[in-house]
Order: sequence, then C-alpha cells, then structure tokens
Amino acid sequence: MLIKQLSIFLENRKGRFTEVAKILGDAGINMSAFTVSESSDFGILRLIVSDTDRAIEVLREQLYAVSITDVVCLYCPNRPGALAKAMDIITGAGIFIEYMYAFAQGDSAHVIIRPDDVGRCADVLTANKLTLLAASDLYKL
Repeated sequence: MLIKQLSIFLENRKGRFTEVAKILGDAGINMSAFTVSESSDFGILRLIVSDTDRAIEVLREQLYAVSITDVVCLYCPNRPGALAKAMDIITGAGIFIEYMYAFAQGDSAHVIIRPDDVGRCADVLTANKLTLLAASDLYKL
C-alpha cells in the first residue's frame, strides 16, 4: 500500500512554512505528517495531507514548486526493538532507504519510508506480515 507524499520547495526565509500551513488550512486540507529539511538557501517540506490533488492545486496557484512521491507508511508498535525488526527486514532485502520520518501516539507509531524501490519495499514488508497504512488510516487516529 503506497501513500502520496508532497514535497514543497521553500526559500529559507521567515514565514514560508506558515504560508503553506495557512494555504492548506484555508482550503480545508489537513496535514497528518510532515518533515522539513534544509540547506543554506532552501528547504524541502515533505508532507502527507488529507487531499493530495487539492493541495497540489492550491499550492501551485500560489506559485509553490510541488512534486509528488510515493512512500510507504508502516504501522509499528511503539516499543523497543519494533522498528529495528522492520529495518532489518528492509536491509536484508537489499533495499536502500533514502529518508524516513515518524510519529508516535500511545502504543503505535507510524513510519513514513522513502525507499529506492517503493513497490518492492511494500511487498517485502507485507510478505513479512508487517502492516502498511493507507493515507486514510492516518486520519483515524
């Protein structure tokens, strides 16, 4: 099961993330997970939203550079060693992880993974009886 992730390129200046949050909020789009990485000149905001197509539309209307990427969202028990087990499966299959980010709530954690072969990663994880989540699952928290 794959999830669509948005990547938005932001200039490194005060208020850029606030602008994106307002644009999405005004359009009724919820952000369920995000991460920001930066360099000296720009940042990349990666996020999972409630309405990907509408988010792309409203952000591009405001002249934001937006791309879409498939990622895997892994359900992981929020306890020591659970993530290591999943990572061991991925590594053992020879899959490289480009980046990942996670959030936990109570007894569960959700790990967004961008591997070099997203389809194969999803297949390997499900073959090993690990649970992958759809974007809609993130809004049931």
